[in-house]
Amino acid sequence: MQLPDIDFVIVGAAKSATTWLQVQLQADPAIHMPDPELHYFSREYERGDAWYLSQFAPTPTTRLVGEKSNSYLDTPEAAARLHAALPHARLVVMLRDPVQRAYSDYCMLLRRGEVGSDIERYLDPRVAGSGRFLSTSRYAPHLNRLLEHYNRDAIHVAQYEDVAKDPQGVVDGVRDHLGLEPRAVAAKSQGRVKDKRSAVVPPGLRKFLGPLKPLVAPLRGSRTFEAARSVIAKRPDYPTLSDDLRIRMTEHFRVSEAELARIGITR
Repeated sequence: MQLPDIDFVIVGAAKSATTWLQVQLQADPAIHMPDPELHYFSREYERGDAWYLSQFAPTPTTRLVGEKSNSYLDTPEAAARLHAALPHARLVVMLRDPVQRAYSDYCMLLRRGEVGSDIERYLDPRVAGSGRFLSTSRYAPHLNRLLEHYNRDAIHVAQYEDVAKDPQGVVDGVRDHLGLEPRAVAAKSQGRVKDKRSAVVPPGLRKFLGPLKPLVAPLRGSRTFEAARSVIAKRPDYPTLSDDLRIRMTEHFRVSEAELARIGITR
């Protein structure tokens, strides 16, 4: 593997069906993508190109090689690093209603126990304007950084909302951008790839049981393991996104959304 062998990168945004898209592309034997998000050009850059390239294992049937790392979109340094290493790459961006994306991202971290249940602390622009959830949903600055390095025709923008309305159209659009012929949507990933409604072990208990994880790993999926997990796993109780908070968030994103339209990206 050499850097020129990497043909495309899905750069984000988080909680915008990028994993669904990755699964769709991985269903094609002609495409190779590593499963984990590598975050090389954002969080792991000090590891070096050799580490990055070692994460790929294309097969003889591979025509295109790519990866997905959602942190590339909103990490300021990532665009320049991407272009320096992969100036030839085709980029794919998935966007979502900025309010819903921020709320979904918040729920994911709440589920993990990384944030608290005081939703306004994290999503109210009056107190959380520079935090992760709102800043990631201000898409225009992120797209403008990419456009400083890549031509507009190298960047394909698709919408989360279209995955539900026209999944085949989303896949066809991405495949056309990558120079591939159409291919039917993979049945195994037509629905949700990650479901925030599923039961989860409470964060405190999960941390307490952490040392046992290697011991029980071989039992995962077994009837005994799943029965034991069902006793302690609970469906998370997410705070409601109130109408007032939604209005404040919508107003907060208005300037960014207008800038997106100005550079020719409609939502």
